[in-house]
Amino acid sequence: MAQAGVVLDKDQFNCSICLDVLKDPVTIPCGHSYCSDCIQNYWDQDDYRGVFACPQCRKNFNPRPLLARNTMLADVVERFRNTGLLQDAASPSNDCFAEADDVECDVCTGRKNKAVKSCLVCLASYCDAHVRPHYQSAAFKKHKLAPACKRLQEAICSRHDKLLEVYCRTDKQCVCYLCLADEHKGHDTVLAEGEMQDKKKQIGEMKLSSQVSIHQREKATQELRQAIFSLTRAARSAAEESDATFTELIRLIELKHFEARELINAQKTTAVSQAEQLLEKIQKDITELKVTEAELDKLSRTEDHVSFLQGCQSLPAPAVLSALPSVIADPSLAFGPVMTAVSDFQGLLQEVCQEGFVCIYERVKGVTIVDHPGAAAQLDTTQPGGGQASVQMEEVKVIPPPDVDQSPVNPLNPFLTPGPVPPTFSFSPLGSKLSSGSRQRHIQRRAHPRRK
Repeated sequence: MAQAGVVLDKDQFNCSICLDVLKDPVTIPCGHSYCSDCIQNYWDQDDYRGVFACPQCRKNFNPRPLLARNTMLADVVERFRNTGLLQDAASPSNDCFAEADDVECDVCTGRKNKAVKSCLVCLASYCDAHVRPHYQSAAFKKHKLAPACKRLQEAICSRHDKLLEVYCRTDKQCVCYLCLADEHKGHDTVLAEGEMQDKKKQIGEMKLSSQVSIHQREKATQELRQAIFSLTRAARSAAEESDATFTELIRLIELKHFEARELINAQKTTAVSQAEQLLEKIQKDITELKVTEAELDKLSRTEDHVSFLQGCQSLPAPAVLSALPSVIADPSLAFGPVMTAVSDFQGLLQEVCQEGFVCIYERVKGVTIVDHPGAAAQLDTTQPGGGQASVQMEEVKVIPPPDVDQSPVNPLNPFLTPGPVPPTFSFSPLGSKLSSGSRQRHIQRRAHPRRK
């Protein structure tokens, strides 16, 4: 009865913070008791607030109470701990009761305990208490104990009510000894335990092989993820450098555009200035000639011979006039050759852009993470003798991978959406462009001297 009383009152010896038996108990002003370390650590967390509460009744204390050891409670707890009553109370006998998924003991009456072993001879399952005779009595020494199992009847032959101790490899099933003389006579049979050991060995090898495969694939996964991360970072860097390069090219083209406009305007200003100076000189000559003409006309109307002769002597010498320049019949056509040069530059730039983009595309297409056996061979970009690299191909064609639909591709930009088939271009071994379609002519690349 004393022990039962301890069981009923055991909760009063537990700390409500750590849920364990009180260690060095202290009592706070509200009357509740805790382990000294538990309440100290609990209040340390609220130290910044300046308000200290009881974990059970939530009563607040300010300032922080001073703690002293509860000597009487400590003596009681120590006495119960020494007598072992707390340990017995903490381990009630109903902990071994069988739950829903557990194997029940076949010997227990009332509420059954959890079975720990099953006997293949008795065809029954036993708890810790009822399995002891199998270990202690000599009558049960030949019985075979196995971990608790719910399907004991499956280990018995349905025809002979004998233990299935033999495995028939021919029919791939477990049989009893009486079955060997009947329907399994002459079959390849072994002991079930031996076959189980062989199967476990095979399963172990399969598990080892599976673990090796898993390790290899995990390693490949890490490598692929690292490769994807590296390729993504490299692609971002390449895209940024490409943006910077093309931005610089656009800036250079805009600069050349500005220089061409300035050059045309400067040449126009120079030509107009020369023409205006010559126009001013011609108008001055016309004015002087008109004055001379007026004097000659006046002299020619004089009837007095003395005045006429005197006037002839005072005539100035004829002015020496420069030869008149030849004026272009249609000055509006003066910039025709300039536009032709601009058009040639445009064609040359388009040709260079096309060749350069084809070269860029071929190299971008070769960037992969996983090598495919059906990948297209790369173009040979080296010349014999160590010359400069040139793209040598008959037609600009994009060879898609085997799993990609082969639809028409724009030769200037293979990444554009497929549309109508545009005119194709081919390149000579020297790199000059040959047009195909309605215009079958060879455009010679002109040699443009570098402007100094």
